[in-house]
Amino acid sequence: MKMRAKRLQGKAVESTKTDGLSRLRHRFAQADTEGRLNNTRRTLLRAVLDNPAETYFLSSRELAKRFDLDTATVVRTVQALGYKKFADFSADLREHFVMRITPYRVMKTAAEEGRSPAGHVAASLKKDLENIMELRARLNVHQVLQAAKQILRAGRVLVVGVDYAASLAWYLDYHLTVFGIRSEAPVGSSGSLEHKVRTLTSKDLLIVISFGRCLRATVNAAIDARSHRVPTLGITDSEFSPLARHCDTHLLASVGNPSLAASYTAAMALLNCILVACAHIVPEHSLQMLRQIEKDRHDSERWFE
Repeated sequence: MKMRAKRLQGKAVESTKTDGLSRLRHRFAQADTEGRLNNTRRTLLRAVLDNPAETYFLSSRELAKRFDLDTATVVRTVQALGYKKFADFSADLREHFVMRITPYRVMKTAAEEGRSPAGHVAASLKKDLENIMELRARLNVHQVLQAAKQILRAGRVLVVGVDYAASLAWYLDYHLTVFGIRSEAPVGSSGSLEHKVRTLTSKDLLIVISFGRCLRATVNAAIDARSHRVPTLGITDSEFSPLARHCDTHLLASVGNPSLAASYTAAMALLNCILVACAHIVPEHSLQMLRQIEKDRHDSERWFE
């Protein structure tokens, strides 16, 4: 028992702060208030919540082994939080992990695993494939088609992605422009972004892209746009992310990676789904735009040979 307590206490970090976004954190607080957690369960959950990067991918048996507990204790602890299945708990733990993720935490955890560089490369590729399969399994094609129709109806489309997500914003904006859609992915300071958002009207569309806890500038853009009745579409990774809460509609793609703060493989695939939908909803117009581009490029010196 002393060994168990020591291992659990070594992982648990007392904290009076919560991010206010995690459903798992909320369930923990509620169960603790209602007296459903004994000391062992409480300590286990604190260790798991404070170290999600080390636990979100574990099965109930692996979680029990890590903390020197029996599997039944882990299962009963999960049930005390109101979960009927361990898989549901794991899904919420993964969302909690993504919301707390930082590049340092991810790299530190990966470095402590003792894998070779080749092993880390293989693990990264495996996780990217899992993210793609998760996107395929949960993607609501109807929602993608509705998003595409909204893009096609909009007078202007402003695509906002800050920091890492700027690459996604640029990618989406570039291809929307190819199809003749009035799109822009603004760059520059937060002040410049605010001015761009304020030029939008109810006939336009703001697309915002951010993951995890989400960047303040991106979330504020969505809040500002909605306050002026501008339609908003969020691209994020959790139903409980700030963008999901502050946008009219949202689409989800996982960005988890064992060595990087975020991997945009699934996010890129989601953007491709949106672009494909835009192209095929109005195929005649898309072909007309692509035909003109093909002609212009054929007559230019764009290609090396």
